[in-house]
Amino acid sequence: MEKPQGNTILHVDMDAFFASVEQLDRPELKGKPVIVGGRPGGRGVVSAASYEARVFGVHSAMPLRTAQKLCPQGIFLPVRFERYAFFSKIIREIFHRYTPMVEPLSSDEAFLDVHGSEALFGTPEEIGRKIKEDIFQETKLTASVGVAPNKFLAKLASDLKKPDGFVVLPLEKIPEILHPLPVGKIWGVGRKAEARLHALGYRTIGQIAKSNPLALQQAFGDWAHHLWELANGKDSRDVTPDRVAKSLSTDTTFAQDIDDPDSLREILFGLVEHLGGRLRRKECKAMVLEVKLRSSDFTTKSCSRTLAEPIDQTLLLWKEAQTLLEQLLKQDLLPARLLSVGASRLARPGQVQGSLFDTEENQKQTGVDTTVDAIKEKFGPKAIQRGLLIENTGKSPLGRHKKRID
Repeated sequence: MEKPQGNTILHVDMDAFFASVEQLDRPELKGKPVIVGGRPGGRGVVSAASYEARVFGVHSAMPLRTAQKLCPQGIFLPVRFERYAFFSKIIREIFHRYTPMVEPLSSDEAFLDVHGSEALFGTPEEIGRKIKEDIFQETKLTASVGVAPNKFLAKLASDLKKPDGFVVLPLEKIPEILHPLPVGKIWGVGRKAEARLHALGYRTIGQIAKSNPLALQQAFGDWAHHLWELANGKDSRDVTPDRVAKSLSTDTTFAQDIDDPDSLREILFGLVEHLGGRLRRKECKAMVLEVKLRSSDFTTKSCSRTLAEPIDQTLLLWKEAQTLLEQLLKQDLLPARLLSVGASRLARPGQVQGSLFDTEENQKQTGVDTTVDAIKEKFGPKAIQRGLLIENTGKSPLGRHKKRID
């Protein structure tokens, strides 16, 4: 089917979501550097930082001990999962009022394809403004919205005027809006890649767009053509709700490059939890698991494994994923810019035989997953976390103390 033309893709991103909720509930925190994630100097990572804290260089996924060094005057607060989930549920419901084509990226961020909704709700720009207004009216929180012909441009647009931004980026305005931006604004370009581009004489996106892709190939290999396409505003990826996906993946691109393996293990664990929940909601299991790591110089490597049998249990997925990550960590990919975990060759009901290893422990883990999923369904995707023992590395993804699920 031919893809619709025009600005039909929206990217909606809540502004410093967790920190904004804290400032909403405690007005005395407005205008102050709020850092959500735990006690200062603790293990673990920053879950969210207010814009006042970001001035000091604090960002999400940063180790808390680093955040304290950068912003000793910061107000460090524990994560309140149930409270954020309350708002997340409202936001998701607002998205689905306007289109069923919603691809969630996290509890506070999603792509929407509003092609087909225009007869009911107006132009994509009007729909984007209605969603933004509905979110503020019903939560008193602000969102930044990008409206564009594809996912890359929509995500870039939503970030241009944060916080509380609204940017429309049609194809005909690419030279005007996209080309003057620094090369670091391209999705996936980290510090090393940016430095390499500068060394080659590329300072703006427009300079890359007007270049010959072959000129970039020596520096960036297979990524050169993709880089050139993004610089020209091209992105062929569809907005894909989970219900129609043939494979599932979840990834995160870090605000700043990460060179701490423990932080990457912790982040991967969260990605695996999210992926396991999506598999179970779709009532399917994975036959192949893949972990991908992208360094800040655009080097991207992945490791995959065909599983002995289809699985959807978070614990089993994690045991496989951590092994794949350890293989990648041996390949000189740090500091890292992106981490991803994906499931493919999905097996649905009727295609899966009884487990070859249907042990009491496996049944127990299935019960744990069912309980966790029920809590997340009621209170939101970050309403509960779990610790578990990592046998291969001896490191817990949730901190130094080892925990086993009971």
